[in-house]
Amino acid sequence: MALFIKLFTRLNIFLVRLTAGRVGGRMGGQSILLLSTTGRRSGQPRETPLSYYRDGTRYLVVASNWGQDKFPDWYLNLQRQPRAAMLVDGRRLSVDGRAASDDEQARLWPLVTRQNAQFLRYEQQTTRPIRVVILTPLDGAA
Repeated sequence: MALFIKLFTRLNIFLVRLTAGRVGGRMGGQSILLLSTTGRRSGQPRETPLSYYRDGTRYLVVASNWGQDKFPDWYLNLQRQPRAAMLVDGRRLSVDGRAASDDEQARLWPLVTRQNAQFLRYEQQTTRPIRVVILTPLDGAA
């Protein structure tokens, strides 16, 4: 499965970049953004396609990692360097990323799981917490 996920991810990144999100920007009813983080060990740019949800002007993504027992690399990268960028709806935005506080998690988890019940299955597959991550656009862009 790991090889399939890697190939699928690379193809999706290519399509989103090539078409500014017109292809690959929606999958299975989910809206997709391309998150660019800085690798915590390499210092190199890393891109990850993620389904996203909205909370006012903020974007929400979920550190599910397909229900695996380790946090996704993009989440660990954001913990090291919260400043990131994303390509969404053909626009590139600078963002600050952080895990939702416990109170925010309690409010936002039902919001994202109503839109994507797969997260509830992932939650049952792993012993680690699956965190909602808040991406806040800088300079008031949304």
